[in-house]
Formats: sequence, structure tokens, C-alpha cells
Amino acid sequence: MTDPRFQRAALLHEQGRDALAEPELRRLLGDQPENATAHALLALVLVGLDRLAEGTDAARSAIHLEPALAFAHYAHAVTLWKRNRPDEALVAVEEALRQEPSEADYHALRAAIYFDLRCWPEALAEAEAGLQFDSEHVYANNLRAMALVKLGRKAEAGATIDATLARAPESAWSHANKGWTLLEQGRRRDALTHFRESLRLDPNEAHARAGVVEALKAGNPVYAVMLRYFLWMAKLSGRAQGALVLGGYFGNQLLRSLAASHPAWRPWIGPVLGAYTVFALLTWLAQPFFNLLLWLHPVGRHALDDRQREQAEWVGCCLGMALLSGIGWFWLRPDELRGYGTILWVGLAIPVAAIWNCAAGWPRTTMRIYALGVAFFVLSATALIWWPSSITETQRAMKDLAQLAVIGGGAGCFIGQWVAMGLSHMRPKL
Repeated sequence: MTDPRFQRAALLHEQGRDALAEPELRRLLGDQPENATAHALLALVLVGLDRLAEGTDAARSAIHLEPALAFAHYAHAVTLWKRNRPDEALVAVEEALRQEPSEADYHALRAAIYFDLRCWPEALAEAEAGLQFDSEHVYANNLRAMALVKLGRKAEAGATIDATLARAPESAWSHANKGWTLLEQGRRRDALTHFRESLRLDPNEAHARAGVVEALKAGNPVYAVMLRYFLWMAKLSGRAQGALVLGGYFGNQLLRSLAASHPAWRPWIGPVLGAYTVFALLTWLAQPFFNLLLWLHPVGRHALDDRQREQAEWVGCCLGMALLSGIGWFWLRPDELRGYGTILWVGLAIPVAAIWNCAAGWPRTTMRIYALGVAFFVLSATALIWWPSSITETQRAMKDLAQLAVIGGGAGCFIGQWVAMGLSHMRPKL
């Protein structure tokens, strides 16, 4: 379009200044209400302003006005993708590609949707399809590199990002992706350089901010090992992740049975079981625990976002209560039941930490309610275990109730792992 208002709005949108682009488009549409291209661009602007429902309406208006406009179907696909409706978004972008098969932007969008669905080969194929029409397309090149990393082809990914940065050194997203590629290779200091450059170019680049946090935590050798595990797990499908966790659990149970039936093997099996328990706890608590250490650091706390700070604070409360319970049990030791208080508070930290690993909406709300239920049993067990009583009958009743609360809290903490795993993969449709 040659209308200067449309051109200004398109430029502002490209610069990420959507709040300024919207009035330009509103004025244009006031004069030309049947301008389908302006409606489609407005849809993208509204997505940038996080007004997804309005964006969808604008895209549908564009399609209604001009069904053969590929840009309108592309805008509709973007709105559906942002609303966590990937299947519908794929249908919309396929219609855009049917009408304009040589448009690199549309191929890149389909690659991004496949990437979010963890379909790495399909994401790579679509990114490369877009690059056939525009070899310097920044978005498609970045998606190609991201897919290559997930497929274990790190050298190719690094070369792709380097070439992209050579052509577009001011791309904040490219610097962030370069940082993550280096972090995959264990080069955290080099990764930090690119993450910081990305944030210099765009202070709101979430991909880079998350990378800074992970790179800082990776300075600890324990977390560095866990980060490699997390990055490796992220390459697996949801089913593969679940199968791996279940395999570890049943393998642990098998070893316990062998130790019980073959006492002579216990000196060899015991350390393996202990290592597995520590590792299992770290898979759930390493990220929030090291976030807590960053939160306690006067400089490191500024790298955390609000979600990470809140998660660190609540996990810190659980671990603090576990420490207090452990100290009380160590010094007093009136009975072995009080020793379970420490275990329960550590266990409670797992569903509590998982709250912020779930998507906003009903998954996070459900996890929060579940964690509150487990917290009720843990708090009840703690109160009953330490409740002073000098009457024998009351002591027995308190102990029976405490045992029930310990069992309920322990079961809730254990089951919470599977609840958290299921809910963390849910993406509510908006």
C-alpha cells in the first residue's frame, strides 16, 4: 500500500512500537473501513499489544473482506498461534502459503509453530524452505539454527547463527540464539557476552534475559551439570521425557527390592540409590534453588524476572522450614516421627516450585490448588508433631493424627511430581 499512514504503521510495527502504530491504522480504517490489508496489519499490531482476541477479530475481518489475501491468512495464523491454538494456526498459514508459496515470512511462521510443537525435523524443513526464497531471512535463519541445536547438529547451528549475525549484527534475537548455542557447548562466558549484547539492543528480549540467568547459575559446577541435563531433556518429546522419568522410578524400585532380598549387595546398591534420590530432587529443585541464591545476591537478583523471584521466595520458605525442622529434630530428638518434618518440607518444595513451571491460566491455578492441599497436610503434620502435651491419651491421639498427616503429606509430595509433569506440558487455549 502507498498510503503514508499504512507505511508509518508498518514501520512502527517493525520497530516494535505497536502502541504508536495502532492509532495510525485506526485513522486509516476510519477513512477506508474495507481495507483488508490494513485490518491484517492491525491484527499483528494488536498481537504485539497482547490484545489477542481483538487481533483475531481484526484478522477475520481482513479475511472476510478479501478471502484471497494471503497476508490476511498469515495474520490470522499469528493470532491463533499466540492464543495457543497451533493446529488451527497451521491450517491458516497453510492457506497463506497456498496463495503465496514463495513468501519466506509464511514458511518461517510455520517453522516456528512446528518448533513449539517440538517437531524439530519439520521445523528445520520449513525454515529451509523459506530460505530458498530469501537466504538472508533473519527469522528463518534463527529458526533453522534452533532446530539444528535440538537435532544435535551444533556445528551447523553455530555456522548458521554466525552467518546471520554477520549480515544482521543488530539483531537482538540472533545474539540471544548465539548465546544459547554457546551455552549448549558449555561456553557460558562467551554466551553471557551475546546475551548482554542482545539485551543492549532490546532490553525486553526475554530469550536473552532467561539466558543470562542460566549462564550465571552455570558458574556453579553442580548447576552446570544439571543445566546440561535440562538442555538435553528439552530436546526430547513429552512422551520420551515421561518414559525416562518412569524408567528411573521403576529402576530405583527394582534396586530397592534387590537390596532388600540380597543384603550382601546393599553396600553397592546403597550409594546408587542415594545418588538417584539427590539427582531426582535436583531435577525439580535445582532451578528454583539456584534462582534463590541469585535472589540473595545484591547484583544477581536483578537478572531474575518476577516469576523467578516469586518462585525462589516460596521455595526458599519451604527449604527454610525444612532447615528449622531439621535443627529441632537434631537437638531434641524426642521421637523419630519428628524427623519426617524435614523430609515433608523438602518434598513440599517440589509442587510449590512447579506452580511457576506451569503456563498461566488453568494449569498454573490447578497446580497452585494442589500445592495448597499438600501444604495443608505438611503444616498439619508439623503442628501435630511438635504440639506439646503432658497427657498420655492426648499424646497418643496427637501421634496417630500426626502419622496420618505425614502419610497424606508424603503421598501428596510424591504424586505431585507426576501432577506437575502433566500440567507443565499443558498450554491453555486463549
